[in-house]
Amino acid sequence: MRLSNRLLEIVNFVPKNSIVADVGTDHGYIPIHLIESGISKKVIATDISKNSLDKTIAYVEELDLVNYIETRLGDGLRPIGLNEVDTVIMAGMGGILIRDILEKDKDIRDSIAHFIFQPMVASSELRRYLVENDFQIIDEGLAREDDKFYEIIYAKRGKSSIGKNINYEIGERLIEKRHPLLVEFLRYKIDILEKVLRELEGKESSKSRARYLEIHRLKEEFQEVLLSIEGS
Repeated sequence: MRLSNRLLEIVNFVPKNSIVADVGTDHGYIPIHLIESGISKKVIATDISKNSLDKTIAYVEELDLVNYIETRLGDGLRPIGLNEVDTVIMAGMGGILIRDILEKDKDIRDSIAHFIFQPMVASSELRRYLVENDFQIIDEGLAREDDKFYEIIYAKRGKSSIGKNINYEIGERLIEKRHPLLVEFLRYKIDILEKVLRELEGKESSKSRARYLEIHRLKEEFQEVLLSIEGS
């Protein structure tokens, strides 16, 4: 099956011959691709929504993949047994929700070797949680679909640190490997910050002024990263 750019970038991080849990699987596109392409030996597809999981079940049965893809209804990591999978994918949900799922079931979390996250929002909060809770960010990716960018974070358990605060906003691995979409992504982020600054202009409350200065500093940090990449 043909995946979107976002889903393709996600599956590119899945280790070969892995046993995977796709948490919040929705239509089940990732599990089906992992099995059909021979990347994974087995996939557990979970979702908190019965309607979403029913779509996955129907698709898996239609393709005769029931021996390779198991479907389970439940919240977060709870449908997964200890040491049952080596890789977990959480895609298409917010970074705060991903953080909360990881925090809620630590025993299951700590039995998993590989983590692939695609936060729709709050990627900086997710990176901060990972670094502060003994995760190593091994690699990162970007995908673009129409006018939207998506960040993918590949992590493992282990001690790590972040060099600069801006790297909670823009992953160090993206900068290190000069990801092909990084310049476009930085310009996109700067444009968003400039719009926020325009909205805050002329507002005199202390809260608005503090927010303006915070956003202005962040914009300057993004511009520094952009200049360093374009000048190298």
